[in-house]
Amino acid sequence: MKQLFLPLLCLATLCRPTVALAQGLEYVKANYTKYEFRIPMRDGKRLFTAVYVPKDDLKKYPLLMTRTPYTVRPYGVDQYKADLGPSPLFGKAGYIFVYQDVRGRWMSEGEFVNMRPHNPAKKGPAEIDESTDTHDTIDWLLKHVPNHNGKVGLYGISYPGFYTSAGMIDAHPALKAASPQAPIADWFIGDDWHHNGAFMLPHAFNFMANFGKPRPEPIQKSPYLTFDHGTPDGYDFFLKMGPIANADTKYFKGEVAFWNEVMKHGSYDDFWKTRNLRPHLKNIRPAVMTVGGWFDAENLFGALETYQSVEAQSPGITNVLVMGPWLHGGWQGGRGPGDKLGDIPFNAKTADYYREKIELPFFEYYLKGKGLLPHPEAWVFETGTNQWKTYDAWPPKTAQRKTFYLRAGGKLTSEPPTDSAAHDDYLSDPAKPVPFIDKIGVGMLAEYMVSDQRFASRRPDVLVYETEPLAEDLNLAGPIQVELHVATTGTDADWVVKVIDVYPPDYPDPNPNPTGVKMGGYQQLVRGDVLRGKFRNSFEKPEAFKPGQPTVVKFTLPDVCHAFRSGHRLMVQVQSSWFPLIDRNPQSFVDIYTAKESDFQRATQQVFRSRDQSSRITVRVLP
Repeated sequence: MKQLFLPLLCLATLCRPTVALAQGLEYVKANYTKYEFRIPMRDGKRLFTAVYVPKDDLKKYPLLMTRTPYTVRPYGVDQYKADLGPSPLFGKAGYIFVYQDVRGRWMSEGEFVNMRPHNPAKKGPAEIDESTDTHDTIDWLLKHVPNHNGKVGLYGISYPGFYTSAGMIDAHPALKAASPQAPIADWFIGDDWHHNGAFMLPHAFNFMANFGKPRPEPIQKSPYLTFDHGTPDGYDFFLKMGPIANADTKYFKGEVAFWNEVMKHGSYDDFWKTRNLRPHLKNIRPAVMTVGGWFDAENLFGALETYQSVEAQSPGITNVLVMGPWLHGGWQGGRGPGDKLGDIPFNAKTADYYREKIELPFFEYYLKGKGLLPHPEAWVFETGTNQWKTYDAWPPKTAQRKTFYLRAGGKLTSEPPTDSAAHDDYLSDPAKPVPFIDKIGVGMLAEYMVSDQRFASRRPDVLVYETEPLAEDLNLAGPIQVELHVATTGTDADWVVKVIDVYPPDYPDPNPNPTGVKMGGYQQLVRGDVLRGKFRNSFEKPEAFKPGQPTVVKFTLPDVCHAFRSGHRLMVQVQSSWFPLIDRNPQSFVDIYTAKESDFQRATQQVFRSRDQSSRITVRVLP
């Protein structure tokens, strides 16, 4: 990556963010004029677009645009947003702000297609995708909105992050800077609906229950109410729902077309492959800043993979990565200072810092030519020590691989086992799956990614391995490779691996402590993920397990940047359910989306830890 790379002037100074300048409705109305346009695309469909133009016309401004399926409301030229831009700082800085309903959503014409596949071919007048819609919108705006400086920026979080990534491809020459934030990249391998082929049940169900309902004509208000589960207990709701096929028969009743489409594609077929944006992130021209959260339960994979894909396929451009200790979108304006998540404090207002010292300077430099850009290749927050760090590559080039082996007696060591034959086993029962969090809720509770795992470590269907107290800090930076040697009495199985930071028994409680949490011995989840076992060799061609036959299962946990402090322990937990975060595996080799109640069976799982069958994790350790 080539970029303007200047030394950080004074990191201590940069770490003191000033108070964000709030805008507010009266400020926006006093300083901006709102316009609404229906911008024609090359196929004649018109996309509803709201544009806020500074009233001060003594200088020219860049355009800063976001494209969304979630509505650009309020609608009406006399109805204004209370804040403009990614954070309140942008409204004070001065931009022409552009908000667009994507094709087929809310007030825009055309057909909406979920994560519309990119068309890499040269397109004719009627051939469209999200890249062409972005290009056509920019071209129209430059010709019809006065007082711009000819430069355009693009940003968005989550689904709008996908539209940002898509808009970078074959970009309009005026697009100079793009920031895909928590972008969707691949809905089967690691984002939102699936992790390594396993279905993320409450997230998909709750989202599609409303978002997936039809919109036959342009609308300004959603006609649908939030789904009523009838109980605050998601574990109970989804367990009683039974096999996943019951979601439609009991609740959706054919109204959610995309849900039923997903249920037809239980492996990585062309339906999913065409929705994988990563191969198309090549020959990118704008400067790119990809942003993600280490504890983003939805699109951590998308952020990391978008950065890596651009880096590999667009050499020489400005391509930077920013990762903070955030849940999904936790860095955006209005989401708080980013100083904690769940029980875990970060001892810094990380979101304030990002908005002022990282995000605003990026767009100010590339769209206005202001300031000196002190952006390193990777600007990441290291949890544990709770400090921002900068690197000239991600993962850091200095990080060295280190392997930890599962050993007898629940030990975890860097020395490989010497036993000729050894294993641990547990009974996995789909009727009593392991909860993913020790808390009641109906959704994918975001704090699960840092939550205390003591409740799980005490279950008989969870294997636990841990090191002795660490003599010195263990700083991990990068992905974590998992290699399990396993056997099952079933013909399919899920394998969940969790990497955990175990606090010392005398670790102090917070003060004040309104929730009464006990931090001594706290088992903080640092990273966890799942592989649906039938996909162990191929996501395209699932394979059954042969009952009782030892099999190797390998997969990668998403990157971390975490310091296990001296006196803490590193723990690994292994289990075969994580409910209802992921749907239940019947543990028989069937299409899970059409499985019947009779397909669900108990199975004994074995995890080997011998000399020739050594289950392990491999991490990257900073010197």
